[in-house]
Amino acid sequence: MENQIKVLLVEDDPNLGTLLKDYLIAKGYATELRINGQEGYDAFIKNEFDFLILDVMMPIKDGLTLAREIRGIDKTVPMLFLTAKTMKEDTLDGFNAGADDYMTKPFSMEELLARMNAILRRTVGDGAREENSYQVGKFLFKPKERVLEIEGETSRLTTKENDLLKLLCKNANGVLERNDALKAVWGDDNYFNGRSMDVYIAKLRKHLRKDEKIEIMNIHGRGFKLFLPD
Repeated sequence: MENQIKVLLVEDDPNLGTLLKDYLIAKGYATELRINGQEGYDAFIKNEFDFLILDVMMPIKDGLTLAREIRGIDKTVPMLFLTAKTMKEDTLDGFNAGADDYMTKPFSMEELLARMNAILRRTVGDGAREENSYQVGKFLFKPKERVLEIEGETSRLTTKENDLLKLLCKNANGVLERNDALKAVWGDDNYFNGRSMDVYIAKLRKHLRKDEKIEIMNIHGRGFKLFLPD
């Protein structure tokens, strides 16, 4: 189904993880399971997801760290935390890391589903995903087709141009952190990849110059901002 909600579940308990995955699939959610924070991050940057369910206590990379890294490249994807902890400080840490909601184990599957649906109604509505295209000033950007359209003209983007512009669109009028973009598109934030990214930013500016109101701004010491006028 084209409009099926895609869920990334990151849970290190194999029994709970499998149970949750099977339950969500049975309820009509396309669900992928990963067993630690690093696997979760790798899955997130390679695929599109509509909803994230993250365990807090995990090996290799914990859920709070994972959430902060994801929020660096996507400010809006809905996110729900699972934890065995009940301390107030942990709940606050979760919300500070970007969570939309928080559930303490043990919990009922029905309550989890109800929370998910409530978050989805608030954040993306009941309709289809909106990520198939972005309005970028006078341009229509279609990331799945890797094209930019303006006034009947179509430009095809390279894979890296496409991935970088998609991140900028997800963070439009906000800051896309340089290191987060490098890790998401290049897989590593080393010096040479950084120079490469600067070249691709210049290429994107060239693509977008037909709309003088659009600007990709350098934010000193942080990264880039795709400025779109209201």
